[in-house]
Amino acid sequence: MLCKRTTLHGPTMGTRWSASVDVDASLDLAALRRDLAAAVQQVDEQMSPWKPDSDLMRLNRAPVDAWVELPAEILEVLACALDIHRLSAGAFDPGVGALVDAWGFGAVRDAPDAGAIRAARQIASRPTHECLELDRPAGRARKHAPLQLDLCGIAKGYGVDRMVAVLQQHGVQHALVALDGELRAVGSQGSGAPWAVALEEPEVGRRAVHGVIDLQDLAVATSGDYRRYLQVGDARLAHTMDARRAAPVNNAVASVTVLARTCMHADAWATALLVAGPGEGLGLAQRMGLETLFLLRRPEGLVEMGLGRFGASTVPGGIGDFTE
Repeated sequence: MLCKRTTLHGPTMGTRWSASVDVDASLDLAALRRDLAAAVQQVDEQMSPWKPDSDLMRLNRAPVDAWVELPAEILEVLACALDIHRLSAGAFDPGVGALVDAWGFGAVRDAPDAGAIRAARQIASRPTHECLELDRPAGRARKHAPLQLDLCGIAKGYGVDRMVAVLQQHGVQHALVALDGELRAVGSQGSGAPWAVALEEPEVGRRAVHGVIDLQDLAVATSGDYRRYLQVGDARLAHTMDARRAAPVNNAVASVTVLARTCMHADAWATALLVAGPGEGLGLAQRMGLETLFLLRRPEGLVEMGLGRFGASTVPGGIGDFTE
């Protein structure tokens, strides 16, 4: 069967989604694009901390101990977020919403506020998984303590998975889906070759390729300190929060890339390992059996530290090639 490459795309979540599909001429591309756009729009409407009427914000505003009815999709993401919160000993924490706002990365302010930071630190006295109860069969959740949730470290990955589900419903067998730095491959390319995905060099203000990853029925996500940040005097504050320090992540990790079967898991684990740092993070990745690549900032340049497929690629400051 002759396949033609088509790329569909559109705006969402402050960025853009895209789907490169190898399909025959019989596929209704207009319907496919409509359904893909609807899938990511649903994720945004449910989980955005920037939309006051999102389901996430309804839960954030709800009184302590009040049950809140929620859609199955956000409950699925919350359940995964709490699982990874436990497994990562708090390195991934969906309860960082107040910290995100206080440090100037949310919808409330665009610069750090010392008073808000102090207040957010006082709120974060109990682990998030102890503060939030999910009742998925009944479609509801409730907080047992003041808690402001933020799903930005997992929702985009879930959005990619939702797009993959749409592609499969339309019978697409060869596709590469992307939403910001999160990607997932459906099968191979129409030619049979795996999808080649570029891994960015973690440099501020410059886009360059550090290496290439081959994907086939696999997801990849990268978290780093070089795309979203605030410049405060001489300090550059990364947007990812370390809830255990109640401050932006500040370690030697420039970026972490994780491979997983779902993009939701790849997204959340990349965030967790970025926060955990090179020592704790590598041990955590080993225990969890994750295929991951850390790019570390050292005086001599970038140093690679990898597991699984990336384990043999340890060339300090070099250009890695991670193809199979």
